[in-house]
Amino acid sequence: MRARELGIKVGLLAPGPHDAITDVDGVRVGHSTIVRGEGPLVAGEGPVRTGVTVVCPREGLARDEPVFAGAHTFNGNGEMTGLEWIREAGALATPVAITNTHSVGVVRDALVRAEIEARTDTEDYWCLPVVAETYDGILNDINGQHVTLEHVRDALTDATGGPVEEGSVGGGTGMICHEFKGGIGTASRRLPDDEGGWTVGALVQANYGRRPMLRVDGAPVGRVLGTGVVPSPFERGEAPPAGTGSIIVVLATDAPLLPKQCDRLAKRAGTGLARMGGGLDDGSGDIFLAFATGNGGIPRAGHPDAPPTVPLKMVTSEYMTPLFHAAAEATEEAILNALLAAGDMTGRDGIRAYGLTPELLLGALDEARAKGAHRDVEI
Repeated sequence: MRARELGIKVGLLAPGPHDAITDVDGVRVGHSTIVRGEGPLVAGEGPVRTGVTVVCPREGLARDEPVFAGAHTFNGNGEMTGLEWIREAGALATPVAITNTHSVGVVRDALVRAEIEARTDTEDYWCLPVVAETYDGILNDINGQHVTLEHVRDALTDATGGPVEEGSVGGGTGMICHEFKGGIGTASRRLPDDEGGWTVGALVQANYGRRPMLRVDGAPVGRVLGTGVVPSPFERGEAPPAGTGSIIVVLATDAPLLPKQCDRLAKRAGTGLARMGGGLDDGSGDIFLAFATGNGGIPRAGHPDAPPTVPLKMVTSEYMTPLFHAAAEATEEAILNALLAAGDMTGRDGIRAYGLTPELLLGALDEARAKGAHRDVEI
């Protein structure tokens, strides 16, 4: 169940028809999920709770029509490959993949291989794929490196528009968020026509946060739902401290943004993260990417007949403000959708991450709001 199905409306703007990143025309999302094995950890064998998620920025090959892009690193304890070229050239020319920390390399290589196999030209070819990660080693045999080239191919084949599967799927399979089960979430916002009429969509891989910091619609529900109410998967002696993890945010918009404006949009994902109670842990890699499909005709690198110039459109500065609000709201709701969709999961060594159920959330919202109405009551 998603936030809006529970009557929780994050922010002021309306969502797109699917309330998903795929509400930006041409954007597609695919997953490959790997779940096998039970019991004690045996490195290289399992249990396995991992996968890969891909975001394709346009119909067809991204390299044939790159999109302008930008990025922001809120806290750098993580990885997203390909960012140096995006910062330099301002263009995204591959799908974006998200997986676990120790599978970044194989996923990157698999994206290169998939692009090579899909080519129909004979030009010299190179690419710098964008692959991001969060750590799933609490539940998954992360050192077994179970994600393969075939899993990436499956995710690319699975990539479609329309509704997006959320929760414990793809790269989000083994993730933990605010000490609940986390994973993949998405949401979107459509601006009114007088503010441009553009759409902004967010997709997150949520694997960050401590329980007491969790806020929903401004209410401190994490203080109500302490680990005495819902146990934490971090409650074992050898576990890293709660809050160790990361979040990856991918923003897409059909607004005609230039690369620097994509940088600016990416930064606003941090506002949505902060509203949920994240962004303050040293051990969390919080990395955001934004791309914009509103300009077409951008030639790929190395194109033999590239023109010296191409005509471009640009959103004026005054109209960036509603886009910033849309990015923050979509990010905030995407995280909440990830939490609500994830469900319970038992991973390696019997460690269990409990999902945030609708009943728990609605009850905690009522309690937190009631206590908040009485300022002399500590919550």
